[in-house]
Amino acid sequence: MDNIATGEILSSAKTGARTNLTAETLVPVYAMAISAADRKDEVKITTAIAKLRDEDPSLGFEQNPELHEMSLFGQGEIHLKVAVERLASKYGLTLRTSRPRVPYKETIRKAVSQRGRHKRQSGGHGQFGDVVLEVRPQPRGAGFAFEDKISGGVVPRNFIPSVEKGVVEYLKQGPLGFPVVDVAIALTDGSYHSVDSSDAAFQTAARIAMAEGMPHCGPVLLEPIMHVSVHVPSDATANVNAVVASRRGRILGFDAREGWKGWDTVEAEIPQAELHDLIVELRLLTQGVGTYEQHFDHLAELVGKVADHIVSSRKAA
Repeated sequence: MDNIATGEILSSAKTGARTNLTAETLVPVYAMAISAADRKDEVKITTAIAKLRDEDPSLGFEQNPELHEMSLFGQGEIHLKVAVERLASKYGLTLRTSRPRVPYKETIRKAVSQRGRHKRQSGGHGQFGDVVLEVRPQPRGAGFAFEDKISGGVVPRNFIPSVEKGVVEYLKQGPLGFPVVDVAIALTDGSYHSVDSSDAAFQTAARIAMAEGMPHCGPVLLEPIMHVSVHVPSDATANVNAVVASRRGRILGFDAREGWKGWDTVEAEIPQAELHDLIVELRLLTQGVGTYEQHFDHLAELVGKVADHIVSSRKAA
């Protein structure tokens, strides 16, 4: 049976070949972050889960390099708990589980010009780098841009990539503790030493300029907003509208679900942070038949007590 896959039909007919069943794969609606209880088992996780998914195609798996986190996706909490138990019993893989983190970002609202100077002398060659950076916000979704505005050779050409590298390194974690997006940086001025200047010195000077200038740029938290399509029987549509509102969401509209008599599809935008247990509430409202699909839509500014709590929790962590 080693070569038999889930969904195939076995036949005793001599001329009958194995045939795949045509079945719709369920869309994952619940996520769980996982990690190996024993670090030496980390290399076995992806292989074991791949084998588990061969048996159960409704499971999903994702490695997020930004959050350094692995997530298992399925149809609900019980479904994923059973999968984790099977990984332990069948493959000897003990996992820790937790609620997945949300990939928050941050950006800025104001422009600032900031000098960063790195000078160190400790016998022999020292270290010297001096830059002036102009930091300004970009439109949402524009990403990162770096511009060289040096004139007169005050910063030699060979050190300018080092300045950009130092900036990029800093932007991995801004003043609020999250990756910085939608900013433009211009190198406008600086100075160098013919002996003590180096790539490392200019990288450090750039990081110093960013660290001192960014807190004055009006940093603001950004949260991912998901476009959600909720599928429920028509008599539950009004309740779904209330659920979306309670989760800081915004209704975009609703219509009859195509091909499903007596069902509606509600379109909405909901923060990713509010979606973790949405499927649980939908099933309670619809006797277990409601479901939804989601995809990333945009990043939106988040302020107030919710943002303050997220930032303080990040700093404490």
